[in-house]
Amino acid sequence: MQLKVKHLGPLRQAEFELGDLTVICGKNNTGKTYATYALYGFLSFWEDSFIPTVTQDKIDILLNEGSLIIDLSEYIEQANKIIGQACKRYSKLFPQVFASSEKHFADTEYQMSVSQDRLTVTKKFHKVYGSTKKDQFSIQKGPNETLEVSLLLDRESLATLQRAPLQAAIGNAIKDIVFSSTLPHPFIASAERTGAAIFRKELDFARNRLLEQMNSMERDLDPFSLLDKVYADYALPVHRNVDFTRRLEEIFKRESFIAKKYPELLADFSELIGGRYKVVRDELYYIPDANKRIRLTMDESSSAVRSLPDIGFYLHHVAQPNDLLMVDEPELNLHPENQRKIARLFARLVNLGIKVFVTTHSDYLIKEFNTLIMLNQKGTAVERIRKKEKYREAELLHSEQIRVYMAQKKPLLLEGNKRKVPVLTLVPADIDPELGIEAESFDNTIDEMNRIQEALFFAQENA
Repeated sequence: MQLKVKHLGPLRQAEFELGDLTVICGKNNTGKTYATYALYGFLSFWEDSFIPTVTQDKIDILLNEGSLIIDLSEYIEQANKIIGQACKRYSKLFPQVFASSEKHFADTEYQMSVSQDRLTVTKKFHKVYGSTKKDQFSIQKGPNETLEVSLLLDRESLATLQRAPLQAAIGNAIKDIVFSSTLPHPFIASAERTGAAIFRKELDFARNRLLEQMNSMERDLDPFSLLDKVYADYALPVHRNVDFTRRLEEIFKRESFIAKKYPELLADFSELIGGRYKVVRDELYYIPDANKRIRLTMDESSSAVRSLPDIGFYLHHVAQPNDLLMVDEPELNLHPENQRKIARLFARLVNLGIKVFVTTHSDYLIKEFNTLIMLNQKGTAVERIRKKEKYREAELLHSEQIRVYMAQKKPLLLEGNKRKVPVLTLVPADIDPELGIEAESFDNTIDEMNRIQEALFFAQENA
């Protein structure tokens, strides 16, 4: 998946490709979070709101003949045109996504494209639509690249069938079958997640108070538009984090595919936080392994514990294959040892089929990804180190799985200019199959610190 942006926050012009593991590094205020939120916003818009067009002539055939066969290859061939239509509509939503003024996004452009050879049509799909009293129509994946739609109503009842819901159902089915393997379901943990964990009760109280006020107002008031204003000052990812944190009691009852098939990964996460999270009567607690009789609220827990509940609940209760887990600064409040552990956990998720997207300031995170690439080499010496340091096969990474970008200034030839101009952009880092990632920004800072300390050491020697 290739993405291009122009005039997005500090990023004047940038493009990047989504890998199985995507990492954006860089200094503060260089556009990392803008790129992250923009991608999350698009995938949310695609999943929740955008519907590929199903033409009226197809609906006419269905209503006249009672059944319809759609050739999915036409949607595969037009995949980038369809995604382009979604991008055009989405570009108008940046003020809502970022909870900011329209003038900040007057010139913003957002483009996405996919390689057609990577589009994998879902093999199975079958749904029946209707009311609790009567089924109206069914949609199922047919042989080869076809979609079969069948009416389940008699002729007398056809008059009750409305075209718009029918078109929407077929369009959403096409979206699921053709695009779900390429445009993943996103889950985001924003940098504001610590506050959401601490103040979840206060946020819930504010929402409930507004609901009470709504009940006393005029009946013709649109409650949903008013309710949305509770979090109107938050960017969409923060809004979603708050909402996720509010629903933990409901989410706690579910079970992810990781919980069912890979409980050892959850055990590693519990080791990382030194305990586990638990919801009791809608209250979120942390139970430390050192004393399991103690239940600590979030404001009684360490900052590291407060920064990871949404990731923990995602892993235990929500995660599905082909998801995209997006984490803004996963190193927040974590000791370097735990930063290395979370890098290894991300690598395991990648190898289980969950794509991971992170922004980071952490050299420890990058260096650990490097180690996971370097350890994935043949040879008895490497294997000996791997066993000695207790790295697992499931944690190792191939260089082609990962994309790393540095948010920094680079001379680019912009539209309307005759010469290159230095602008903030995303510069791909070199990734060697044997040596790993060349993270120039971190390396330069570390080299400078080493140079100063070395000069001080020799100054003391020669004093």
